Amino acid sequence: MKQRIAVYPGSFDPITYGHMDILFRSLELFDKVIMAVAYNIEKKGLFTVEERKDIIREAVKGNEHVIVDSFEGLLVDYVKKVNSRFVVRGLRAMSDFEYEFQMASMNRNLNKDMDTIFMMTSKDYFFISSRTIKEVASFGGNVDGLVPPVVAKCLKEKFFNT
Repeated sequence: MKQRIAVYPGSFDPITYGHMDILFRSLELFDKVIMAVAYNIEKKGLFTVEERKDIIREAVKGNEHVIVDSFEGLLVDYVKKVNSRFVVRGLRAMSDFEYEFQMASMNRNLNKDMDTIFMMTSKDYFFISSRTIKEVASFGGNVDGLVPPVVAKCLKEKFFNT
């Protein structure tokens, strides 16, 4: 039987428990989920793509249903390359929906066989974004409970060289 594979793309700079919530819930629908870290030339990340991949691998350690990868270029090309047709995207607010709907529509226009699955982030995490996590951490704020322990450790190292 053919495995159902979904691609969960994002910058994940860094991965949060909001991302993890979407990931683990999507594993209830798919046999494998590829966490695909996007090279985004418009965004300068705090962590390199390789660092983000290592952090995600540590955060999901032991889960053989999660594959960590990266990609450049069009998402539709990557999805086809990995023999998938499903993309998973998390939504926190109405503003997320507008952007994500536009992207999903463009992707569908480029590849009629590709579908995007939208999942609402759990109420416990809807206020979390990678940007706010980085801002809080940069001022020495406590991000425990909002990100996996490996992320909290890496943020401290990045900002305070401890």
